[in-house]
Amino acid sequence: MPQELIFDDNTTVQKNLVWWLYVGHGICLAFTLGMASFIPLILNYVKRPEAAGTFVYSHHSWQIRSFWWYVVWVCFGGVLFITVVGAPLAWFVVWPAAWIWKAYRLIRGIIDLNANKPMPV
Repeated sequence: MPQELIFDDNTTVQKNLVWWLYVGHGICLAFTLGMASFIPLILNYVKRPEAAGTFVYSHHSWQIRSFWWYVVWVCFGGVLFITVVGAPLAWFVVWPAAWIWKAYRLIRGIIDLNANKPMPV
C-alpha cells in the first residue's frame, strides 16, 4: 500500500511560496547573474520563521546559504579580477563555476521540494 503525505494548509502554502522563491532566484540568476537575488532573499528571511517545524524550513535555509556563498565566490572573483594575472582566472573559472554551482543548488532544491524532502542543513 503506497503511503501518501498529507500536509496541513500552512505547509502547503509554505511549500508553494518556497517553490516560487526558487523560481525567483533562478530568474535573477539567469537574467541578472544573481544581482537581483536579494529580493527573494529578503522573502526567505521574512517567511522562514513561519515554516518552522516543517521540511520547508530547510529549503529557506538552503536558499539563504546558496545566496551568501554565491556572493562570497563572486566577490572572490572580483578581487582576482582586479589583478592582471587573476582576471582571466576570475572571468573563465571562478565566476562561471559560481554560476553553475548556484544553478545546481537551485535545481537540486526544487527537485527535493517537489519530492517533499528536506534539504541537508
